[in-house]
Amino acid sequence: MDHTPGVAFYTLGCKLNFAEASTIERMFVERGFNKIDFNSSADIVVINTCTVTSSAEKKCRNIINKAIRRSPGAYIIVVGCYSQLKAYDIAKISGVDLVLGSDEKFRIFDYAGNFKKGGEPVVYSSEITDESAFTSSYSLSGRTRSFLKIQDGCDYFCSYCTIPLARGRSRSASIEEIILQANKIAECGVKEVVLTGVNIGDFGRSAPYKLPELLIRLQEETVVERYRISSVEPDLLNDEIISLVAQSQKFAPHFHLPLQSGCDRILKSMNRKYRKSLFTERVEKIREKIPDAGIGADVITGFPGETEMDFNETAEFLQNADIAFLHIFSYSERNNTIASKLPGKVPPEEKEQRSKILHRISEEKHNSFLDRCRGQTHKVLFEEFNKKGRMLGFTGNYIRVEAPGERKAINSIIEVKLLAAGEDGIMKGMVKNNNKNH
Repeated sequence: MDHTPGVAFYTLGCKLNFAEASTIERMFVERGFNKIDFNSSADIVVINTCTVTSSAEKKCRNIINKAIRRSPGAYIIVVGCYSQLKAYDIAKISGVDLVLGSDEKFRIFDYAGNFKKGGEPVVYSSEITDESAFTSSYSLSGRTRSFLKIQDGCDYFCSYCTIPLARGRSRSASIEEIILQANKIAECGVKEVVLTGVNIGDFGRSAPYKLPELLIRLQEETVVERYRISSVEPDLLNDEIISLVAQSQKFAPHFHLPLQSGCDRILKSMNRKYRKSLFTERVEKIREKIPDAGIGADVITGFPGETEMDFNETAEFLQNADIAFLHIFSYSERNNTIASKLPGKVPPEEKEQRSKILHRISEEKHNSFLDRCRGQTHKVLFEEFNKKGRMLGFTGNYIRVEAPGERKAINSIIEVKLLAAGEDGIMKGMVKNNNKNH
């Protein structure tokens, strides 16, 4: 190519995927490539995929085909979890040039040669092993928030999940490496760092340190203004972590617990490591230490064998749980999982009906939480302006806030009084006159 090659990126899936995709983007930019918008005609397209559900895989295929249509002459590279599990299925898509698995995706330049289309697609996807490498990653796509990868892989092998097959066993970065990266992110002007991974509560599994030590050292040895901890398994969210967040000026009072079911029989069938009583205990401990913490939960509906009675038990449990919101997933069958072989498949229309009920519960929970926080003063990191010309941002406890303000206030953490929630679930706020950006 005589001109500077234009490379476009598209990322599907979780925060961890975005951290890794951002790292791959920087590899291209550092080598002189020109990053362009995905909707533009590109010389090279890199698609980072997800395999968590069948709909995620379908979306991956749609995006691959869209990229091929938009840039028919482009060198198409597909990487990530879907590539690890279904590499040869992807290679059958006409127009794909290179497919890289989980261990190979950070070595694009070793495999792509001169990025010239060469007919047959090439696949490099090695078997996931216990010795899979850990590659550090963080995102810098936004001015205000960065996702920092601290852990990868999972040893839990829940019966419905393919992530251990796609990403391998649990492994972590060193604390020193994470501190170095966090400070590097802060130097770029980013105010909030989200600690992410597949199972971050398992941080330091094969090391003499664990997650609480990392949190303490990040607080003491970095200049990041605000940290947010992503999802932590209920059995790994111990009192020490909750107390650290409660006493911290840097860690946001926001917890996300993957519950998955409010029925112990289903939790056992899912091969989860706890029962619902432990979830309740963890939520109560958070509320005792941080009364207004934002607490979210994941829940899967329509798992094989989930009867109407099981579902009602889950719905009742969630109605009584002192949480702020739910992330709801309809069960999606994945090949090579124990759950795919279980009897008692729930019909799609029943899954949809159950999902609607859970969404109503989530909306009630969120409205109740917003009402609880009305009149309080919270620190908001403002990230953008909306169409109404007002600032939008998030409190530490993960309430979205809209407030009047000037453009210079974007990417600042400002004290705001929460007034009332709109129908869109966004809290109206008033910037405190005596605030100091900090």
